Amino acid sequence: MDNHEHISIKDFRPNSQISGIYGLVNPQIGTTRAGKPFFKALIRDASGEAALRVWVFDEARLGETMRTGFVYLSGQTQNYNGQVQVIADVIRAEEVSTEQLKKLLPATTRDIDAMMKEVERLLHSLKHPGMRALSEQYLANEYIMQQFRRAPAAVSVHHAYIGGLLEHTLQLMLLADVMLPLYPGLNRDLVLMGLFLHDLGKTVELEWERGFAYTTEGNLIGHVVRGAIWLQTMAAAAGKKSPLPPDALRVLLHTIISHHGALEHGAAKLPSTPEAMFVAMLDNLDAKTTSTLVAAARDRMDAYEPGHEFSDKVWSLDVRVFRPDPLAPMAAPKIATNTSSASQEFVSPNQGE
Repeated sequence: MDNHEHISIKDFRPNSQISGIYGLVNPQIGTTRAGKPFFKALIRDASGEAALRVWVFDEARLGETMRTGFVYLSGQTQNYNGQVQVIADVIRAEEVSTEQLKKLLPATTRDIDAMMKEVERLLHSLKHPGMRALSEQYLANEYIMQQFRRAPAAVSVHHAYIGGLLEHTLQLMLLADVMLPLYPGLNRDLVLMGLFLHDLGKTVELEWERGFAYTTEGNLIGHVVRGAIWLQTMAAAAGKKSPLPPDALRVLLHTIISHHGALEHGAAKLPSTPEAMFVAMLDNLDAKTTSTLVAAARDRMDAYEPGHEFSDKVWSLDVRVFRPDPLAPMAAPKIATNTSSASQEFVSPNQGE
């Protein structure tokens, strides 16, 4: 592997030569105005992301370029609508060392210890003694909890960074805690425990020591099945102190195996209890909202530049995301101008008739 000093993406400056190894996000083939294929993606390290373009690219190389999730590249940075992007003339897949990953993997910007305390606070607020005993059984498992603090929530779709699983789980539990008073028919204990458990199997489904990828366990078993197996084991152990009613255990199991919401999305059963439906919908809400916000990247000024109003296609959403906040001060003049132009273009054919 080439031995190059890593330049953090946050330190990129326009019109500079760069070479190094970076993570690869959402790689795909685009087409130039001349009809020729080009490679486009984001590159990522622990400091941020930047747009990447390779104008001369053989489509047959896409699979090999994506193989490891990391690439060595060399090329030139340029200023494009207020943002630095990279135009590479060399790009190839790279294997990376554990030491390199510390500079390449993104991590949550939130305090992991504080988030974990919030999760524990919500679990300690459960009312049923059997549910509290079950939560304590999980919290006492040092291996699972250590992995829970560090694991990403996905390889690439949402919360794909160190601490992402904890952040996603806490977000859902906090959302539920605020919303549950509006649905007094829902059992709070079942919802909060279901949210805590729904993705816990990702602690062994995913690996992050050598980049975000699926483990053998993840490929053969998956987090849904692993979560259900763990629940059976944990409930049996906790039941020696304070057992759960049989139907409560069944509903928790059902919540885990149905939380993907649809059979074609990996659910073993469709959500068939009020609590399971609520969990599945909240999970979908947070995952898709987070993915859409990431694609919009409204903190980047190019979101408000003509021609950049839409993101590249986000495959998990099957759409290109409209990026500007139309009520933001910097957006109003541009959107008003565009709307006016669009109106003129629309009426001009009628005027010519």
